[in-house]
Amino acid sequence: MGVRSTGRKLAMKILYQKDLRPDDLNYIIEQFFSDSNYTDDTKNWAIELSEAVYNKINECDEIIKRYAIDWDIERVNLIDKNILRIAIYELQHTDTPINIILNEAIEISKKYSTDEAPKFINGILGNFVKKECSQD
Repeated sequence: MGVRSTGRKLAMKILYQKDLRPDDLNYIIEQFFSDSNYTDDTKNWAIELSEAVYNKINECDEIIKRYAIDWDIERVNLIDKNILRIAIYELQHTDTPINIILNEAIEISKKYSTDEAPKFINGILGNFVKKECSQD
C-alpha cells in the first residue's frame, strides 16, 4: 500500500473517531498514532488530510446533502460520510487525479463499509464530479 492510500484509510478512521468522541481532533490524532508503526510520510499525510477535511467538514457535508438525494445526512453511515468527506475535499483542494480519488473512495468503502456502500458513494461522487469538477 502506498503512502497516500494508507493515509486516506487512516484519515477516515481518525475522522470516524472524531464523530464518535467529543475529544479534540489533535488529541484523537495523538492517541491514534501513540502506538503505531506507520512511516512518517504516511502519518504526516493522514494527519494533514484529516485536519484539512475537518476544517472543511461543513462544506463537505453541504455537498453530501446536495447529492445524497432522498437521504438525510444524519442517516448516512458515519464511515461512508467520512469516505465522502475525504474524497470531496481531495476533489476540490488537491491535484490528485479524479479517477484515483474515486477509485480509492470505492475501495475503502468495500473494505470498511456495507455491501451497498460502494454504489452509494460512487453515485454521489460521480454526480458531484459531473456537475462541479472540471475534468481538463
